[in-house]
Amino acid sequence: QFYEPQPALKQAVMEAIQEIAADLEDLQANIAQQATNHIHTGEVILTYGKSTTVYKFLAAVAEKKRQFTVIVCENAPHYDGHEMASDLAKAGIETIVIHDSAVFGIMARVNKVLLGAHAVLANGGLIGPAGSNIAALAANQNAIPVVCLTGMFKFTPLFPHGQQDTLNDMLSASSLLGFQERSSSSDITWKDVEVVNPVHDYIRPKLINLYVTNVGSFPPSYIYRVLAEYYHNDDWESFE
Repeated sequence: QFYEPQPALKQAVMEAIQEIAADLEDLQANIAQQATNHIHTGEVILTYGKSTTVYKFLAAVAEKKRQFTVIVCENAPHYDGHEMASDLAKAGIETIVIHDSAVFGIMARVNKVLLGAHAVLANGGLIGPAGSNIAALAANQNAIPVVCLTGMFKFTPLFPHGQQDTLNDMLSASSLLGFQERSSSSDITWKDVEVVNPVHDYIRPKLINLYVTNVGSFPPSYIYRVLAEYYHNDDWESFE
C-alpha cells in the first residue's frame, strides 16, 4: 500500500497542517478568555519565571479593571522573572519580585499559583521550569491551589521514568559559576565539586490542581482521557 498512489493524501495533510496552525495561532487567546473565571479582585497570585501564556492570562484580567497582585519568583540563574515582572507592571498590574528561596515564606499570603508548562505527561505530571517544583511543594504545604496554563500541543503520551532525569536537559555550569571565579578561588578543591544545572523540574500530579488549556480545564486525573482523544492507538504503541 505504501507504493500505491494516494491522490487525496496531499490535500488531507495540508488540511491537517492548516488546522494545527490555526489552533496554535489562537491558543493563548483561548486560554486568556478563561482568566476571569480563575482570578478575582483582591487576590494575590504567585508565578515562577517568565511565561507568555501566563502573562497574557493575567493581562486579560487586568483589562477587565480587576485589581490584584502578582508575586513573581525571579527564576535564578536566568532571572527571566525580572522581565516577566516588568511586562506585568507595564500592563498596570501590581507586581512584586522575590528571590526563589523566599517562596515558602511568602506562600501563606498567596491565593493561587500559576505555572507555565514545557510538557504535560500522560500521568498528569508537569514538566516546568527548573525551580517550579519548590513553588508547587510550598503551595501544597499551605493548601494553595496550583493551576497550570498550557496548550493541548504540549500534552504527551510519555510517562515519567526513574528519577525523571531522562526527560530533562542539562545546561553548562558556567551560568551558575563563572570560570574566572573558579580559577581565582583557592579555598575549594573544585575537582571534587559537581555542579548540576537542570533546565526543567518534574512536578507530580498530586501537586497540580487544574490544567487550563485552549479547549477547557481538566484535573490531572483526566489527562489520560484527553490524550486518548488526541492520539491514535498506534501512537501510544510507539511510545511504549
